Amino acid sequence: MSLKVGIDFGTSNSGVAIYDGQYVKMLPVDNLNVTPEVIRSALYVTRDYRSYIGQEAIQLYYRDNVNRQRRFVKQWAGEIDYRGADIHYVQDVFVFEDELKPGRLMQYLKTALRKQDYPGTRIFERFYKVGNLVQIYLSQLKARAEKLLGEPIQSVLLGRPVKFSEVQELDNKAEDILRQAAFEAGFKNVDFELEPVAAALYYEQSIRGPQNVVIFDFGGGTLDIAVMRLGNPIDRLVYASGGVDVAGSDFDRAIIEKRMLPHFGYGRMKFQPEISEMIQAIPDWLAIPELGTPQNRHILEKAIKSGTAPVQLKALQALIYNDLAFNFYSRVEAAKIALSDRGATVISLKDNGIDLWELYTRTQFEKDIAEYQGRVEKVLLETLEKSGLETGQVDAVVKTGGSSSIPLFSQMLSRIFGAQKVKESNAFSSVAAGLAIRANLQG
Repeated sequence: MSLKVGIDFGTSNSGVAIYDGQYVKMLPVDNLNVTPEVIRSALYVTRDYRSYIGQEAIQLYYRDNVNRQRRFVKQWAGEIDYRGADIHYVQDVFVFEDELKPGRLMQYLKTALRKQDYPGTRIFERFYKVGNLVQIYLSQLKARAEKLLGEPIQSVLLGRPVKFSEVQELDNKAEDILRQAAFEAGFKNVDFELEPVAAALYYEQSIRGPQNVVIFDFGGGTLDIAVMRLGNPIDRLVYASGGVDVAGSDFDRAIIEKRMLPHFGYGRMKFQPEISEMIQAIPDWLAIPELGTPQNRHILEKAIKSGTAPVQLKALQALIYNDLAFNFYSRVEAAKIALSDRGATVISLKDNGIDLWELYTRTQFEKDIAEYQGRVEKVLLETLEKSGLETGQVDAVVKTGGSSSIPLFSQMLSRIFGAQKVKESNAFSSVAAGLAIRANLQG
């Protein structure tokens, strides 16, 4: 029998686990991370097309890119063939490329799977579809796991959200892309399990009798819920499952949109639409790399010299041209995490050309994400109703995933089910562990 592993390919973090029938082992696939069993879902591709993942990718990105020099050259990108009425002409299209750019860092690859309008991205001279990027990441993750285990891995059980999309056709397409990426990464057998069901199997190892359980799996990309009967493998039952496209990355975006954009000139560029568009693109991780053109630099420098919000626009210029965007996003995410334990924190970033400081309270954060809290509660109650269970029939509510520790949502679960029923599972490894258990049971 070939070795089969469980892989939780997450929006923010990933993990690999094996199960021998008695014990789950999380593999330390990132020895540069503080927690080696958790690896960031980050991919760095260099100009010579070498690829790196996890903390190594992030460290190389910082080493190669932050505060580096730029040199733009005009390159031919294709041509437009225009035909209309009696007119026909062909026009060359040129773009400016930074020939000193050493590499490109990408994250949220799993989120890109769900985006119908995101075909992929160009990295230097090559175009990568979403599936190509996922394949590279999974290939490297597989190689690390094989090195640790000392043998090839033929089979994998991958986790997937309850819903990649509300549209069934798009949901199927996203799973197909992920499956094909796993095959191309070198796996011979690829199966899937719902992530909250996997988390439930891990929780089941800790109980001694039958329970009705709500799994509240709230990560970086989606909220996934499963209502299950656990405790006896013979009678194990999934009453209902549900999900919604709301999670940690949405909260990061909300913080940036509602609190951080004024630091870059938001609200002061009424008569400069080009700069307003740059500012409004800041919350979108995928958009920032495309802003660093010579034209945008000229526009910003002209506005700064004219005295239009010079401090804020210098910060915007630094964010774009000194490759500080990843650092900025990381500071915002860190503040969000800090507010799970504190009533207030500071979002700050001081680097070449940028110096911002923002006091941010938990009350402000809860106000900023209030609309999401309403959507989360709605899908939770709908899933519970679909299960046929009343709240009083639920024995335990198990939280997992990084976003599940946000107090606003813990309080919501306590209000609905009672605080004594709310339990915490391992936020970053319960899904991978449960996938390994399921993989072992499948054989």
